[in-house]
Amino acid sequence: MEIKSDYLIIGSGIAGLSFALKAALRGRVAIITKKETMDASTNYAQGGIASVLDPNDSFDLHIKDTLESGAGLSNEQVVRMVVTNAPDMIKELIALGVKFSHNNSAQADRLDLTREGGHSRRRIVHAEDLTGQEVERALINNVKKNKNIQIYENHMAIDLITTSKFIRRSLSANETEETCWGAYVLDILTGEVNIFMSRITVLATGGTGKVYLYTTNPDIATGDGVAIGYRAGAKVANMEFIQFHPTCLYHPLEKNFLISESVRGEGGRLIDKRGNHFMERYHPLKDLALRDVVARSIDAELKKSGDECVYLDITHRSPDFIKTRFPHIYNRCLELNIDITKEPIPVVPAAHYMCGGILTDKYGRTSIPNLYAIGEVAYTGLHGANRLASNSLIEALVFSRFAFEDSARRITGKADYPFPDVPQWDAGSATDSDESVVVSHNWDEVRRMMWNYVGIVRTDKRLTRARKRIEIIQQEIRDYYWDFTITRDLLELRNLATVAELIITSAGMRKESRGLHYNLDYPERDDKNWRHDTII
Repeated sequence: MEIKSDYLIIGSGIAGLSFALKAALRGRVAIITKKETMDASTNYAQGGIASVLDPNDSFDLHIKDTLESGAGLSNEQVVRMVVTNAPDMIKELIALGVKFSHNNSAQADRLDLTREGGHSRRRIVHAEDLTGQEVERALINNVKKNKNIQIYENHMAIDLITTSKFIRRSLSANETEETCWGAYVLDILTGEVNIFMSRITVLATGGTGKVYLYTTNPDIATGDGVAIGYRAGAKVANMEFIQFHPTCLYHPLEKNFLISESVRGEGGRLIDKRGNHFMERYHPLKDLALRDVVARSIDAELKKSGDECVYLDITHRSPDFIKTRFPHIYNRCLELNIDITKEPIPVVPAAHYMCGGILTDKYGRTSIPNLYAIGEVAYTGLHGANRLASNSLIEALVFSRFAFEDSARRITGKADYPFPDVPQWDAGSATDSDESVVVSHNWDEVRRMMWNYVGIVRTDKRLTRARKRIEIIQQEIRDYYWDFTITRDLLELRNLATVAELIITSAGMRKESRGLHYNLDYPERDDKNWRHDTII
């Protein structure tokens, strides 16, 4: 089956849905998502959205905080663009029906602003401690009411359709410029591969957290957008910078429950098993230091003590405040017999956010014409070597606007421009596999290898081991891919291994420690030789 649209959006998080609502004003929009529409990383974001809304705050302060967090690699022009557009994006979300939390001041219409690590002011807009879920709810409600938007759930992109890889044989000599025309897409429920043709294709697939053994990300975060973009020839940047959230709940019945940074923003203190506060030994900001500092500090404490976890203690705040400010965290912990009003929360660091990704300009354009990347899948220059807390959702919103405006200019007047002929998907002699253990085994091996060798603290020796092992795994996956019928599990493994290879390669290239990349063989930051992006 061949499905044609003006815009094809791969992913259904805040970036993809925001873009879709704008694009629907100009043409037909197709959204593909490999599970249900609500199953996106946005839905799991607890903390909030950073925006200057308080009279005591300023754009310059938010810009300064973001640049300091980025450790010398943030693009100041992009930072300014995102920060200055943020208040308008908050207003846009409110107009779409997002219900943010308000404070108890005399000004009933005043949004409640909280603070997180690295921020010099209270500027985090939130919806209790389920901000992402509330934003996703409002966006989906608006998308489902729009007749120009068609959502294809349980569909997964296999590869992008580009001129050089799939179409060149059907074009004349003067039509060989590289262009993206859509994607081959697997219908997960039927096993059929469909052709989605589009004038503009947008990667909005989110992150790569599942490449690590411990992560706060949902199971869908397998780096699909980075992998398919890279295979199509798009440039990738700064994949060595993986943010590990310092506080993921440590409990045998909960594999990826995030304890929001806002808990520390509201006075939560990290303590060891014996009740000792330790962050003062690592940074002047103590518990409000940047995430990379806090994650490494916890990692160091655990290695030194041999304990399995540390603890986050907010019991000094009143029970009413805790239950009102963090109802989701309070209730989930209580279900696990942890009363956070009376006892500290066991936590460990976990892979949380990919600061690198598909390289784009300030309009979300990739190195392939008509292919855009927005949200966590993209490297825009905002985050640099380390993301400032709660800057991710606002980045997605701002870039969805700029990417739409640019893409709309590109296709204006081209509504009748014909699509090229694209060959149907050829399964060849592939057969159904009766050895799915190959997929599950390699999946586990990749994630354990990345955690042990390419985790919070790295060395050249560990990276060399990881590089040798990923080469062998990649070959096994390639053989399996061509021999057997494709499934979602196989596609995710293929993408996961590609992302692992990119992270390992990028980490091996950078001979210094900066931001989220910490190598014991090069423990110092080197601005003379390494103050630049790592581009593959």
